[in-house]
Amino acid sequence: MKALFIGGTGTISTAITKQLAEQGCELYLINRGSRNEALPPNVHVLQADINDEELVAGLIEKLEFDVVADFIAFVPSQLERDYRLFKDKTKQFMFISSASAYQTPLSDYRITEGTPLSNPCWEYSRNKIACEEYLIRQYREHGFPITIVRPSHTYSERSIPLGVHGNKGSWQAAKRMLEGKPVIIHGDGTSLWTMTHNSDFAKGFIGLMGNLHAIGESVHITSDETLTWNQIYEAISSALGVKLNAVHVSSAFLDACSPYDFKGGLLGDKANSVVFDNAKLKRLVPEFTATIRFDQGIKQTIDYVLAHPELQQADEEFDTWCDKVVGALESAAAKIRG
Repeated sequence: MKALFIGGTGTISTAITKQLAEQGCELYLINRGSRNEALPPNVHVLQADINDEELVAGLIEKLEFDVVADFIAFVPSQLERDYRLFKDKTKQFMFISSASAYQTPLSDYRITEGTPLSNPCWEYSRNKIACEEYLIRQYREHGFPITIVRPSHTYSERSIPLGVHGNKGSWQAAKRMLEGKPVIIHGDGTSLWTMTHNSDFAKGFIGLMGNLHAIGESVHITSDETLTWNQIYEAISSALGVKLNAVHVSSAFLDACSPYDFKGGLLGDKANSVVFDNAKLKRLVPEFTATIRFDQGIKQTIDYVLAHPELQQADEEFDTWCDKVVGALESAAAKIRG
């Protein structure tokens, strides 16, 4: 198989790139080269900014692919560019959308690919929906061979997956756990969520590549394991070797008093219970099984992050904000008690 990835070094795409390289795929990446040092040696890098359409057109002039996948498209104009570049260059074009595009709030907690797409809380999700609609038109009107893939919360060894964190990543929340400080969990922590290790996601994605039955289809790829946010935070604290000091706070309150986009990230996503039905993926890729349980995967992540100080980015603003929220709740409770 001959494939081209736009991106290829992010949380999701890194695992796919690695597995394809191990399988002997002739793989090309288009990116700006900022994170290419860890790429397998048999991956071909076309170093360019994908937005430089003329340069990219020149780089791929004599190339054709079985699969082209864009991991970094977020608005329709970027897919319009992709269509111009690759409409005659590939047998399959794969777009990485988002499971946050599904109906929010849900009318049924069980999500299938037939669940309506609607998210009034998050512009990111609405843009992904618009991207999907553009590609579906190209498929229907021009036969552009698309496959739409919807990941949910996918994590790797480089970052601890949490619900409430600042703009600099999740390390500061983990640091609060290590220091015994109160750690904020949105809601009462009992809403349902799904965490998927990127190596499991990669198995499903690779199974869709070059799969004629996936043309024209939308498919989500997630683990079958369902967890509460309380269980997620307990697993993280256990991997850190500390006791969790949890403080539960309404998602609406967090959105109202924070400098962060919790309207999108919480109200439009993580505050909602989701359970994914992966029957369609397993019909298209019968060998797919997500095998990394969260308590196992998060242990690998914690070990890696603790061994790499460069991933431990401090966020004093978030730390101060957490203290203010916890203090405000304690003051309010004391005032009500009289």
